[in-house]
Amino acid sequence: MSKPVEQKIGSVALVVDNYDDAIEFYTSKLQFELIEDLDLGGGKRWVLLSPPNSTGTNLLLAQASNEEQKKSVGNQTGGRVFLFLHTNDFWRDYENMKSKGVEFTEEPRTEEYGMVVVFKDLYGTKWDLLQLTSS
Repeated sequence: MSKPVEQKIGSVALVVDNYDDAIEFYTSKLQFELIEDLDLGGGKRWVLLSPPNSTGTNLLLAQASNEEQKKSVGNQTGGRVFLFLHTNDFWRDYENMKSKGVEFTEEPRTEEYGMVVVFKDLYGTKWDLLQLTSS
C-alpha cells in the first residue's frame, strides 16, 4: 500500500539587498529566530529565519546577485502584501513592533477573519500582522 501524499511548504524565499541587514531587522524588530546561516561560497549563504515558537514555514533569505534580482527587492509581489505573520496576541506584537520602529502603512483594523495591520520590512516588502478570529 502506498503512503498518502504528505507535503508542506518548508521555506519561502525572500530576495533581500544584504543578508546581515535583513537578519538584524528580522531578529531584532520582529523577534524571529536565526535557524541557520551557512556559507555556500561565492557570496551566497543559506539563511533560514523563523518566527518565535513557529512550527510552520521558514523564511529563506536570498541576497540579490544581479540587477534583475535587485529590482525585486521590496516589491516581489508588485506592491501587494507578500507574507502573512500570524500571531496569538495581536496587540502585544503590534505594540512591540511599533516601539522598535517598524513602519505600518495603516491603523489596525478588524475584518471578518480577524485583526490585521499592514507593515513593511526594511526593504519595503509588505506583510500582514494577523490574528485570526477563533473558529
